[in-house]
Amino acid sequence: MKHRRKKIHNVSLKEQIRQKPRLFMLYLFLRASVILVLVAQVFNRDWQNVMLCVLTLILFTIPTFIEKNWHIDIPDTLEVIVLIFIYSAEILGEIRAYYVNVPGWDTALHTVTGFLAAAVGFSLVDIVNRNENTKLYLSPLYVAIGAFTFSMTIGVLWEFFEFFIDSVFHLDMQKDTVINAIGSVMLDPTRSNRPVLITGITDTAVNGESLGINGYLDIGLIDTMKDLFVTFVGATVFSIIGFFYLKNRGEGKFAKRFIPRMMGNEK
Repeated sequence: MKHRRKKIHNVSLKEQIRQKPRLFMLYLFLRASVILVLVAQVFNRDWQNVMLCVLTLILFTIPTFIEKNWHIDIPDTLEVIVLIFIYSAEILGEIRAYYVNVPGWDTALHTVTGFLAAAVGFSLVDIVNRNENTKLYLSPLYVAIGAFTFSMTIGVLWEFFEFFIDSVFHLDMQKDTVINAIGSVMLDPTRSNRPVLITGITDTAVNGESLGINGYLDIGLIDTMKDLFVTFVGATVFSIIGFFYLKNRGEGKFAKRFIPRMMGNEK
């Protein structure tokens, strides 16, 4: 087993390109695109975006780093999703402002985040579960629940991070939402904890000046709850896939496209 893993680990770059030409071309295309954007941001003297480009290039190396140093085989389909997700979040979402200009962009990425985080959580438990040197065996349902809770925890921690950044640096990571009705107990003159409903809001003014937003500005709450909900959806989908993968070990060809495993382990 150790010899086989070493053999897989030492495959040359040329051989890897021959085995996975489409994945290599995608990686090359995305990397070249990021470098071009980086050069443009240098000319624009936008150093924040330059750092985002550098971060993106570093994140692109994570799948290869994991495979090379931890001997974990990441399926091509999952690796493609990871690479496209990183590019979509950092380059398109942040630098090209898709988060603001493309409806549903943030929602779609948070859904994928829930899916990917569940895949990571599932694999961490499953790899330990299948290790011959450990005396641990968890049922498919327990592993699936573990993957789900891991994904949701990552989602909650990310929302904590967004709230912290917005509170300290006012970057509006928790995007605002324009709404036309609110209910608030703060507006109840009797102080009896009864919400006062205001509907048909068409404008919001701050210090006597209209914001011109055609409604009331919800600062981050709706965005946070929406992000957590779609993370829940992504985590649930993967957990179900993972559950049936374990129940029918070796038969789930679809599931194998998303579940990392130790190199040399064909099951």
